[in-house]
Amino acid sequence: MSLQVIEPEIIFSSMRNGIIVVDQDMKVIFMNGYAQQLLKIFESEYLGAEIKQFIPNTKIHNVLESGESTIGVKMTINGLPCIVNRTHMYQDGQLIGVVSVIQDISEMEDYQKHLKNMEKIIEFSTDGIYVVNKEGKTILVNSAYEKITGFRRQELLGNHMADLMGRGYFDQSVSLLVLKEKKQISILQTIDGKKDVIVTGNPVFDEQGEISMVVTSVRDITHLSNMANELRKAKTISEISHNRFSFTFDGSDQKVVFKSPQMKEVMAKVELVAPFPTSILLTGPSGTGKEVVANLIHHVSNRKDKPFIKVNCGAIPEQLLESELFGYEKGAFTGARQDGKIGLLELADQGTVLLDEVGELPLPLQVKLLRVLQEKQIQRIGSSKIKQLNIRIISATNRDLKELVAAGKFREDLFYRLQVVELYIPPLNERPADIQTLIDHFFAYYCRLYNMDKILAVETKKILQSYQWPGNVRELKNLMESMVVSVPSFKIEPMDLPPHFHKHFTPESPASLKQQVEQIEKRIILDAIQKHTSIRKAAEFLCVDHSTLVKKLKKWENERIG
Repeated sequence: MSLQVIEPEIIFSSMRNGIIVVDQDMKVIFMNGYAQQLLKIFESEYLGAEIKQFIPNTKIHNVLESGESTIGVKMTINGLPCIVNRTHMYQDGQLIGVVSVIQDISEMEDYQKHLKNMEKIIEFSTDGIYVVNKEGKTILVNSAYEKITGFRRQELLGNHMADLMGRGYFDQSVSLLVLKEKKQISILQTIDGKKDVIVTGNPVFDEQGEISMVVTSVRDITHLSNMANELRKAKTISEISHNRFSFTFDGSDQKVVFKSPQMKEVMAKVELVAPFPTSILLTGPSGTGKEVVANLIHHVSNRKDKPFIKVNCGAIPEQLLESELFGYEKGAFTGARQDGKIGLLELADQGTVLLDEVGELPLPLQVKLLRVLQEKQIQRIGSSKIKQLNIRIISATNRDLKELVAAGKFREDLFYRLQVVELYIPPLNERPADIQTLIDHFFAYYCRLYNMDKILAVETKKILQSYQWPGNVRELKNLMESMVVSVPSFKIEPMDLPPHFHKHFTPESPASLKQQVEQIEKRIILDAIQKHTSIRKAAEFLCVDHSTLVKKLKKWENERIG
């Protein structure tokens, strides 16, 4: 059948819009299949019937009376939202009826409701949302983005990202990078020098595989950056520039300062055992640096990117230690948190645990810790569930665990589990070769930290070198900080040391009266210069000639250099 002989009814019946034709008396003379389906009637029912019988709220009579067509009228037909267009029919110049075209828009309204719901979801997102089209123009910005960045959406909408960059809104645009690279891209940005944000741009592709838009999410990570900064501040890893006595493993920024053969042997053993998950026991007097060695072991192991949890077994009350180590379920005991608590051992899963002062661990907890080491399992207080655990245990103590075992205060089986590898960190009086190296290290470190320019007198260094250091590295480190911040003079003399240092040192030749007087004079002059900020003002304060101070300072400088 050729197109020219197809009946109009066939064409109308194929349309996805309803077609209704009425005569000038408002009686239906034609209704296509879609209209019949919409009104739920059959052909035999509508022929010759008045249109109001099927559509009570029809306005066709207004069109017939006014002689004007109506376009895009919204009305409800048979409970469905529709758009109706009405057009007159003329024959030989006479009005003979009206043709109505009806479009069911229920699906369209559902889609619009869906879009509105999506807009609400985007608007209530706590992440900032920023959308550009394929040309790079801004088409959507949510409230969270305004709050995070401080930019108003009215300033951004409709503007191209390149123009906004030129006006100083952004230093770089992840949206433009995504449009160029056609893949997800994340960058870190700082807004207004105050807020750190992570910006992730995601491309949205159309059916042809071309980018239709870029959706960018912005998350405020300022609080995380602040936490990272605080952790960096708390980290007291020190180093001296080009210090040839610093030991570091490949790929590690952990350094242990030493020169003695005893510490060289310890470091060689650390390098040997660190890659394995073996339990390690660090022994030695308090303050020798056992925690520093533990840090190094974790950092050079394959667990360095996993948690490193430190537990001081002697600092936590016995009644709380079990819940801290193993955690508990809600309602496990009186005073327990309603949501329970994850224990420190569980938090360290896949990582390392340092049990400092392990000799203080109560006997009941030693049994539970032994199970963790033997079976690699943990069970929270009040729970019947057993969780598999993969942790490395490093223990540290300044007590003799063998004596505790003999006294019945420490389990023998646990001792041997912890002491698979034992590293003894000797005290400073057993490794005197490290004393001067550590003095130089910590003195230089605190001078840099507090922006001080000071030196240690030769005699002061001799006293420090001969001292026995009962508090070991910790005592030495604390003294260096104290002298840097509390001694006002440029050069730190023996008299600046605490009194108990002098009884441990006998000078090769006692200072003469003239030398002692010169030391006191030097101290007074240097203090005056520091307080009055210039040599001339210090001379006026001391009631001496300016040139006198210049000559004395030059003499002392030559002595220092010599």
